[in-house]
Amino acid sequence: MSNKVINPTTGMQEMVFSLNNEEDLHNALVEGDKYYRRQRQVSVKYRAQQLMEIAASFRANALQLAQTATNNMGKLISESLAEVEAAAKIAEYYAKNGPHALESKPYTYAGEKHAEIQYESTGIVVAIEPWNFPYTQVMRVFAPNFLLGNPVVLKYASIVAGCALKFEQTVINANVDPAAIQNMFLTNDQVAELIKDQRIQGVALTGSTGAGRSVASEAGQSLTKVTLELGGNDAFIVLEDADVQQAVKDGAISRLRNAGQVCTSAKRFIIHEAIAEEFIDGMINEFNSRVIGDPNDEETTLAPLASQKGADMLQWQVDTAIENGAEVLVDGGILNQDGNFFKPVLLTNIQRSNPMFDQEFFGPVGQVYVVKSNEEAIKLANQSQYGLAGAVYSQSIAEAKSVANQLETGQVFINQPSNGYPELPFGGVKNSGFGREMSELALFEFANQKMIALG
Repeated sequence: MSNKVINPTTGMQEMVFSLNNEEDLHNALVEGDKYYRRQRQVSVKYRAQQLMEIAASFRANALQLAQTATNNMGKLISESLAEVEAAAKIAEYYAKNGPHALESKPYTYAGEKHAEIQYESTGIVVAIEPWNFPYTQVMRVFAPNFLLGNPVVLKYASIVAGCALKFEQTVINANVDPAAIQNMFLTNDQVAELIKDQRIQGVALTGSTGAGRSVASEAGQSLTKVTLELGGNDAFIVLEDADVQQAVKDGAISRLRNAGQVCTSAKRFIIHEAIAEEFIDGMINEFNSRVIGDPNDEETTLAPLASQKGADMLQWQVDTAIENGAEVLVDGGILNQDGNFFKPVLLTNIQRSNPMFDQEFFGPVGQVYVVKSNEEAIKLANQSQYGLAGAVYSQSIAEAKSVANQLETGQVFINQPSNGYPELPFGGVKNSGFGREMSELALFEFANQKMIALG
């Protein structure tokens, strides 16, 4: 069986690739298990040096990697280049900081007896990764597990198959054992069978809530640990005393970057009534100012969506919201031309009775809610099945932190849009998943935290 990669800008075929068969999968497991056992004799310090070489390999191949991402999923070329650099920085972070984090930690017990925790590899980790950030999403799982000595089997989204091959080859080009990272083009049924294998000791998934439920259920049958980074309907709260112009600028960037296809970006703008008119006017101008076009053109500021399926789904969501009472502040939608182009849409007056009230719009669609108080803003923000990220804007840091402390979400950014940084833990609560990527916490997700107690 073969699949195609379609360029979202032109609608033309980029590449054709074949799915892996059962023999391929068997060989990948055998090689992965051998690698895991070999690496138990290799120092963390040596793998850290290799991670630095991997970072250098990504930087040396930045333009080729970036162009592949733009051709596969439509990302602005500037955003693609930034993503390649971000992937390199993740590898670099774990190379520099990981060895210290993995040092044994002492404990005392029963008075004066001593013990320690050692961090060890556990085996093969399956990474099921999406298309919207085809390099950084994978690096967030690969880098900490590589440092531990866990081999990674990758299952990419099919629409970025070219990126999958480029990622794998870029790592291998850094003189890394090919069994450290094995890209596999698999069906969902093959993934389910893969998870059953006892050599699989972890599964990391970034995707939809539905996919998370399915994979978690499959892994649970084998008692295999899972981390899930799922959807979000993130609140961007602007308090009465906020710098409105800064909030407008940041809010528009957050909502429209990567053509709005970011799980942690602002989805719901919750604005205090005292500054609502100024904020809305500014956001209307921002949404209307975006230049839609070829992502390779430096003048373009909004790229196409990654797939026709995604564009159709987004249009259906917008239409459904409007049919159920939502008001349109900026009119847009699918453009009648080649490619998956979608003009930004800004909605307001989405009531709780609206079936789109708590659905994630994965594209350039924003929602505005006007509230009378901080308490109302917090209540509205928490009226969601999701809890991935959020932002709070206020010139009073104390007030902003007070609001942030009451939000039911995995991460909150104050006076800045949400983003991912290697130094900071990344993950959510509720239907946004569990487990953490990035920071030292990611090193421990699939580690054996072995306790040794001295008598």
